[in-house]
Amino acid sequence: MRFEKAFVFVVTTFFLSWLLAFCYRLVFGGLNTPGALPMMLLYMYIPALVAYLLTKFVYREPVSTLGISFKLNRWFLAAWLAPPAIAFLAFVISLLFPGISFSAEMAGMFERFKSTLTPEQITQMKVSLKAMPIHPFWLMLVQGLIAGATVNALAAFGEELGWRGFLQAAFSELSFWRSSLVIGLIWGLWHAPIILQGHNYPQHPQLGVLMMVIWCVLFSPIISYCRLKAKSVLAAAVCHGTINGTMGLSFMLLSGGSDLLIGGLGVAGFIALALANLAILVYDRYLSREPITV
Repeated sequence: MRFEKAFVFVVTTFFLSWLLAFCYRLVFGGLNTPGALPMMLLYMYIPALVAYLLTKFVYREPVSTLGISFKLNRWFLAAWLAPPAIAFLAFVISLLFPGISFSAEMAGMFERFKSTLTPEQITQMKVSLKAMPIHPFWLMLVQGLIAGATVNALAAFGEELGWRGFLQAAFSELSFWRSSLVIGLIWGLWHAPIILQGHNYPQHPQLGVLMMVIWCVLFSPIISYCRLKAKSVLAAAVCHGTINGTMGLSFMLLSGGSDLLIGGLGVAGFIALALANLAILVYDRYLSREPITV
């Protein structure tokens, strides 16, 4: 029954999400248009909407089964601080690759903006950033942490109520690593229509779909672990929101490479996430009082 519920949820969520992305592309022309941000926010909330409607009106179960809890604990802090640590680790790993160098002028960040901003806008941004009293890296870190626990978490909640709420419960009979793998695959494929429009991998939108699936599979155990340890899907929303807010730290001070290689979403990020998963495995097996990965 649980797997049947997961199937209904996935099919409904994919249909509505992909239909929205297709219609927006057809009518408005893609993610470079002014209405892209509201569309993507709506896209992010479709999993939550489907999860709520199925739970409340189809299966007639209490919404509490989705894991909504406002009881704070130390795992909320872990969910908040792990993303910038992973981003910084991906930055360091990127520097180990041939042809990649440190750039205090933020060449990596401006390279990413070429697909979405005009040369005049980029020039104006460079002038504004140079006038700042502190380096933008530290400003992005502070802003990313604040946004990650507030507005970004609110936006990410739209996804997490579905992935780490509904699906986490539906796949509870599976082991931790297997359920994380399945949820990661679903989560990654769900991104396909917006990745193909240039989101996250503007230089390689087609190959970016595969890269996004790999990234989601690797990040899924980390965010699921925070959700299960915190006993709240809100911790997953904080983790998700903060990774969105601090991901730029992983490539903004780099020069060279491509979006497939450097930064948190490239190969460097995959290595950083793999190391984070290894840390979870070691911690849960040897240090945790309540292991959940066995």
